[in-house]
Amino acid sequence: EIDVLRECGRRMAHILSELADAVRPGISTADLNRLAEASIERAGGVAVFKGYVVENSPPYPAAICTSVNDEVVHAIPRDNAILREGDIVGIDIGMAWPKNQAKEFPQYSGVPLVTDAARTIGVGAISPFLARLVKKTEEALFVGVKEVKPGNRVGDISAAIEKFLSAEGFGIVRGLAGHGVGYDIHEDPIIPNYGKRGTGAYLKPGMVIAIEPMATLGGGDVRLDQDGWTFRTADGSPSAHFEHTLVLTDDGAEILTMI
Repeated sequence: EIDVLRECGRRMAHILSELADAVRPGISTADLNRLAEASIERAGGVAVFKGYVVENSPPYPAAICTSVNDEVVHAIPRDNAILREGDIVGIDIGMAWPKNQAKEFPQYSGVPLVTDAARTIGVGAISPFLARLVKKTEEALFVGVKEVKPGNRVGDISAAIEKFLSAEGFGIVRGLAGHGVGYDIHEDPIIPNYGKRGTGAYLKPGMVIAIEPMATLGGGDVRLDQDGWTFRTADGSPSAHFEHTLVLTDDGAEILTMI
C-alpha cells in the first residue's frame, strides 16, 4: 500500500507542478481545472474531489480547488474567475491511484489509494506582504513535518505550526485542519494548525496523514459562501495554504507528494 501511495503521490506532485507553471494573468481557474482533469486521466488516476459530498453540501463539481486571495480553501473553479497580476491562488488536488489496477500496478490487488496536496502560487508579480505570507505558510508546513515521528502526538504538530505562524504575526485559520488520508480523502486523525503539545492521537509507523497549514494576513475566522464549498476569511484578508501527504516511518516521516 505504501508503494502505491508513493507512486500516486509522485504522479500527483508532477500534476500540481504543471498546474503551478500554468498560473499566469488572464487564465481562468476553470482552465486550470480542465488541465488538471486531463493530467489526472493521463496519469491513470481518479479525481477524488469530483462528486465529493460533505454533510448537506452539493457534490463538488471539479477535480481541484482554486482559492484566490481571501478564499481559504475549497473554492470551485469557474470560467469567470480570471487570475490577475498580483493575485495569489491556492491549488488543492486529491488523486486516487491506480484507476486500472491490472494495467497500472499489477502487483497490487487492493482498492485505489489517495494522496492530497496543495500549494499557493503568486500570479505574476505579487506584493512583498503576500510573498512573505506564501513563503512563511510553506515554511510552517515543514515545521509541522519535523514533528512527525513515532511516539509524538498530533498536538505536537499543531503546537509547532501555531508557534511558528504566531511568531511571524499571521492569523491561523480555525475550523479547518489537516487529516488522515489513504483509503479515503479525509480520515482520522484531525490535525489542527493550533493546539497543545502532548495531546491528541499518538503517531505510529505506517500512518498516512496530510498536514496543511492555512495562514492569513488578518484573523483566523472563516465564513462559508452560498455555494456550500468556498471558505473565505471573515475579514476579507488574503490567505495562503500548503499541504503534503506523509507516511510515518520507524524513525520519522517520508513526504509522498514531492517530485
